[in-house]
Formats: sequence, C-alpha cells, structure tokens
Amino acid sequence: MINILSDKAPQGIKPHSQLRLLNNVLARLVFSINAVPFVGIVFAIWLYKLQLPLTPIICWIVLYLIAAVLVRIWHYRYRQKLSTTADTAMLAQWLPWVNRVALLHGIGLSSLMIVTAMSQSFDFTLLLNISIAAIIAANATHLTPLLGAFQRFFISCWGMLVILLPWRYGEIWPITFLLNLLYAFAIYRHALTSHAFFLQQVRLEEDSILLAEKFRVAKEEAEQALHDKNLFLTTASHDLRQPIHAMGFLIAAIVHKNRDPLLNPQLHDLQESVRSLHLMFNSLLDLTIIENNAVNVPATEVELVPLINSIVTLFREEANNRGLTLRARFPQRRCVALGDLSLLKQSLINLAHNALRYTPKGGVLLSVRPRGKEWLIEVWDTGIGVADAEKSQIFSPFYRPELAWRIDSAGHGLGLAVVARCAKLMKVQCGMSSIEGKGSRFWMRLPASDTVTARAPLAVPQKSLSVPQRSLTGTCLVVDDDPLVTAAWASLMQAWGVTVRCVASANEAFTLLESGFSPQAILCDQRLRSGESGFDILQELLHRFPQACGAMVSGEFNSEILQQAEKEGYLVLSKPLEPSQLHALLSQWLSPEQNQ
Repeated sequence: MINILSDKAPQGIKPHSQLRLLNNVLARLVFSINAVPFVGIVFAIWLYKLQLPLTPIICWIVLYLIAAVLVRIWHYRYRQKLSTTADTAMLAQWLPWVNRVALLHGIGLSSLMIVTAMSQSFDFTLLLNISIAAIIAANATHLTPLLGAFQRFFISCWGMLVILLPWRYGEIWPITFLLNLLYAFAIYRHALTSHAFFLQQVRLEEDSILLAEKFRVAKEEAEQALHDKNLFLTTASHDLRQPIHAMGFLIAAIVHKNRDPLLNPQLHDLQESVRSLHLMFNSLLDLTIIENNAVNVPATEVELVPLINSIVTLFREEANNRGLTLRARFPQRRCVALGDLSLLKQSLINLAHNALRYTPKGGVLLSVRPRGKEWLIEVWDTGIGVADAEKSQIFSPFYRPELAWRIDSAGHGLGLAVVARCAKLMKVQCGMSSIEGKGSRFWMRLPASDTVTARAPLAVPQKSLSVPQRSLTGTCLVVDDDPLVTAAWASLMQAWGVTVRCVASANEAFTLLESGFSPQAILCDQRLRSGESGFDILQELLHRFPQACGAMVSGEFNSEILQQAEKEGYLVLSKPLEPSQLHALLSQWLSPEQNQ
C-alpha cells in the first residue's frame, strides 16, 4: 500500500535521478501556482457580469498572486543551492517542502468553490467544476514523477471539491457526485501509469549511463592493452627479432650444406615456416610502428625516383630467383611529392613484396606518373589478381584472398593493412584494381611539391649486381653480442665461403684487428650488452679500414642513432634479415672489383 504521507523519493533509483524528478515536479508546481490566478480572473469577470459581490474572489486572486511570487523566490533559492549542495542533502531538505506546497496548492485551488458560492448558476458551477478537473488532469502527468506530491495535491483538491458538491449543486448533487468519483478514479489510474512511466524512463537512462560507463572502461582497457602491447614490442623489438634472425641464417646454412636429397622437402618446409614467421612478425612490428606514430605525421618533400630505385634494388634478387622481371618507370623530370618518407617506403615495400609473391610468371612494374597537382605511384603485376567479391576486404587486417592461399600460404594478411594505415596517416588516397587471373594494380596518390619548378633529366637507376647464391670469397667482421646470432652469422657465411669473425664489443674488435685480421665487410648490431653504440664502433672500424664496406644490422626501430646513421649515408638493415638479401649485399661488397 502506498503511504501518501511519506516524504521519501522513489526507491530503487539513484539520488541524482531522484533529484531530477524533484526538479521536474517543482518546475511544474511553480507554473501551476502562477497560472491559477488567471483562471480566477476569468470567473471574477463572469461574477461581475452577473452583478455579484467580487470581494471574496478578488482577495483569493491577490493571495494566489502573492503565493506565486513567494514560490518563484523559493524556486530561485532552490536553483542556487542545486549546484553547491549534494544530491542527498537537497532531497532531504526540499522534498518535504515540495509535498507541503503541493498540499496547500490543492486546498487553494478547491477553495475557489467557496469564494464563488454567491453564484447559484448551474452553468457557472459546472464550468468551475470542469476547470478544476482540467487543472488536476494536467497535473496528473506533470506532478506524478513524485507520486507523493501529486497525491497530496489531488486528495486535498478533489476531496474538498467532492465534499462541497451537495452545497453547490443542490438536488442534483448525487449525479455530479457519482460523475466526480468516476473521474477521480480515472485520473488517479492515469497518475499511477504516468508515475510508472517516469520511473521506467529514469531506470532506462541509468542503465544506459551504466552501459556507457562500462563501454568507456572497456574502451580504456582495450586502449591501454594496445598501448602496453605496442610498448612491449617497441622496447623488446631487438630481443624478439634476434632468434628469428638467427633461425633464418641457420636454416639457410643447413640448406646450403645439405647433400642428402631426402632432406630437401623437410628443409624446404622448415624454411617456409620460418619465412612465414618472419613475415608475420615484421608485419606486426610495422603495425606497431604505425600505431605508435599515429598522430601529427608531417608532410615533407620526398624524392620519388631514388625511393623507387631503392625498392627495385631491394627486390631485384628475389625477382631474379623467381624468374620475374622487375622494372621502374618515371617521367623525364624531378618527381617530388609531399608525404612521409618512412611511411611511403614501408607502403611500397609491402606492395612490391606482395606483387612478387603472387606473380607466378611475367613481371612487376613500379611507376610514377603526374596527375594534375598529384603524383600517382603504381605497382603493376601480371599475377593471379583478386576476385571481385574480395576486393572490398583486400585492405582489411588479417584478410587474405582465396587465390593468395592457393599460391602462397606464408602470409597473414597484414601487408596491405599496413599500406592502408600508412595512407590514412599521410592523408592520401590509396586503392587497387584487378582482373582475376591477369594481374593487379595498386596505387597511391600524393600531392606534388609546389617548390619544385626546375626540370632535371631522369637519373638512370643503378642496377644491382644480380648473381645466384654462389660461393663467395672474402673476409667479414660481425659485431654482435648474442652467441646464438653470432653462431648463425658464422655458419651461414662459412657455408658461402666467407671468412668471418664475430666479436661482442669494441675491445674484442680492435684486438682482432691488431692480430692481423683485415675485414672487407663489417656488420654491426646497435644494442650491445657492454653499453657501447654499434654505430660508433662501425664508424671507428671504417675509419681504420676505409677500403671496407659496412652496415648497421639491428632489430630496433624508432632509434635516433639509426636514423642519424641513415641520414649520414650509412646502410641500415633490419633484423630479421633475409639470407638472400645478405648474399646479394655481400656479392657486391666482396666482388673482385671491390677487392682491387
């Protein structure tokens, strides 16, 4: 049973929501008290036309106007305290007063029946009865968020009205009494329904807020997990790459030394498994690099011709091994675009690598063409193509087309996702077109630099020496402090015929050189356990042996030292390093021309 004398707010909802209900009821109560005097004015005019005394109703109107002013002042004080007082304190202080004002308002409204008693007109009494009923009906919706406030208003107003019915209606009062009771029942049922609706809406809002809060927390946890993952991969990149780097070299050495044809299938499968791990790991690190630098990527001038030539040089050996042609084509002028060199280079490496992997015969073409105020960079291939049904998902992470699985199962669907991320960070367009069974064309559009006006003849790309993985001769010094990695270096290079020495620090390197070892190639890791910088060691070694060639080979990324090395013109290779790339590099460094 509902206790109509209770001063408590609705239960089962939070204080903040209860206070919102109180705000709605108080605002409606203030409006109703301010509007009722104007209803009294209408009936005062009617009494005036009937030439009946006006003093009682005028006094009633004046009192209600005074009450309206006081209620407005009271409401103003309430709003002032609303922002400085706790929700529970506001409810405890103001809810009882709202209920009392609602009770007094009900008594005041029904008292209009008394102050107009001098009129014996049935029409006047009936219209007054209907007007009060209409006001109650309106408040049956707007006062019901707090059911106790409406109950006080309703019972005090309609109860007094029903008591006065015999006095105002005379002999026909039983009929009007019955009608008023039926009306009261209907209005009260409506009030209960309205109250339940308000509570339901408040609870739904609270549930939605709770769900939104849970979503926010889950989103923050996911973002934190992503940050932790990226931080782990960033800090542990070097250590994570080392075993994969060593594994690739060891398997390549075993394949080179193997003389048992029965082991070839198993060695091939093992080599493909390591290659798959290599590709997946590099792609994951590429995504990590992009996510870590996913803000404020500045657009700088990028020379496209040397960039494309470097990509061609990087993959020429792989193309030759696959029996494919790899070409580049440029316009006869400088090609300078606005973008990010590292992101663009990563995109083109991924596109060229994909094109070679999925092209059984024919070739791959990298081209640059002017398109208005933009440069269109394209990677064409004569490969297997992409089916129409799969083109919409081709840039999605971890998605590989069915045709790709048939020709090469080593990929993990991250290469093109990296390209899409890079394009998004540079705020440029990328896309593809393809015909199944005939080939594909992947492209990126970059804005042209406005500062480039002078035309210059196209530099002829330097062809890298193309040789099979034959035996090599020469000497190589490797500076790396990981015994597993140095063992892999030594095993692979010895299998190729290279005389190799591995050291872990500068002191060991210089001691070795003093003993008479003269390196033609020097390869240095950057992060050494001794705390020394591999780049400093490489510079000193090249200073002592200016005829030697050298490079940094590191598993780190976002290293300022390695970036500085690249800017100064030193070659920086990333672990895990493909044995074929190392062989191609040593083939140039240890060539007869180099030895002269």
